[in-house]
Amino acid sequence: MSRHELLKIAVSHIKRTTVFLLMNEVNQCIQALGQILRGKDQEIRLAVCCLLAKGHLLIEDLPGMGKTTLAHALAQVMGLGYQRVQFTSDLLPADIIGVTVFDKNTSAFEFHSGPVFSQLLLADEINRASPRTQSALLEAMEERQVSVDGHTRILPEPFFVVATQNPVFQEGTFPLPESQLDRFLMRLELGYPDTESEKAILRGEAGRNELGSLPEILTAAQLVEAQNQILSIHLGDMLLDYVMRLVSSTREAGYFITGLSPRAGLALVQAAKAWAWMDGRDYVIPEDVQAVFVAVADHRLKEREQGKSVRELLATTQVMG
Repeated sequence: MSRHELLKIAVSHIKRTTVFLLMNEVNQCIQALGQILRGKDQEIRLAVCCLLAKGHLLIEDLPGMGKTTLAHALAQVMGLGYQRVQFTSDLLPADIIGVTVFDKNTSAFEFHSGPVFSQLLLADEINRASPRTQSALLEAMEERQVSVDGHTRILPEPFFVVATQNPVFQEGTFPLPESQLDRFLMRLELGYPDTESEKAILRGEAGRNELGSLPEILTAAQLVEAQNQILSIHLGDMLLDYVMRLVSSTREAGYFITGLSPRAGLALVQAAKAWAWMDGRDYVIPEDVQAVFVAVADHRLKEREQGKSVRELLATTQVMG
């Protein structure tokens, strides 16, 4: 065997070892998060999948269900710089992005960065702010940059927005516009805990009280490496056809007011690849697409009065054309 062939085998072995180690550490993150949010294994797994796919996460539920705790815990186990903004009706875009002020000492304008310049930004109760303030995040979420006073400023890498929102029927909320919703790769609902999990919370054995004991398992650099590995996950033509059938069904069946956009289709592919990677595979299978479809599609679709739900659409779409 030639030296070149031996070198290729050695490089391949190193890559496989790196992938295995990162997968193991991501699984450790999921297990650690499960000690904070008891009984929410599927929701935690979807949240981690969302971040691995370079997406932003929207968590919608009643107050007190653990939304903020999950966001804080994600930042802690993944070693990410974390800032929280409490969205209120009087919050201004400059409170998020930052502001340029004149410094008398230097006789020059200086930019004071806002909390958006963090690796994980928690936009807490995002739908309590006005639509104008909500839209301040659009460029940041899509382009990973912000424009202030004619200057473009790059955000840290990685950069994630984890937003929480209360149900729209609660007082003092503004519904998120479609353009904002489409920037979130996934939307999750946590729901009430089961009896045993709630007992653990009441005993102080889970929830916010345990955040201080969470270890930092990943580093930001390792998270970026995992994201780069996910880009190489194989999605074959047959699986791509399945994704297209799901997307097309939302547009053509007449069950929804508007169908999924190409951005939503791309989000579905990214999330399915991340789910496959988390399961230890370098290729996507139908179950990966099915596992993430509702979280990716549900917040982007509005049902007609006689329409189907997203889950019904998933159940009735054939895997093989």
